[in-house]
Amino acid sequence: MAIPLPSQIENEFACLSPEDQLGLLERLIHRVRLNVSKRPATWDADLSAMAIDPQVQREISQINKEFSGSESDGLKKH
Repeated sequence: MAIPLPSQIENEFACLSPEDQLGLLERLIHRVRLNVSKRPATWDADLSAMAIDPQVQREISQINKEFSGSESDGLKKH
């Protein structure tokens, strides 16, 4: 049975010196931070594309119709 990749990485990591472990962690954290910092631009672009998509607009309209009866539930709109 093959060892899952994360377990293999963890086993190899344990063989490194503490200094090398720290260096590797710092490089990995830097890489993850770069990837995370790129997400908001993608997120905004995806949301903008969804907002103008006719199919998404139809679906939102249908959802609004389905829940229109709950608008008189005593809660105020803000």
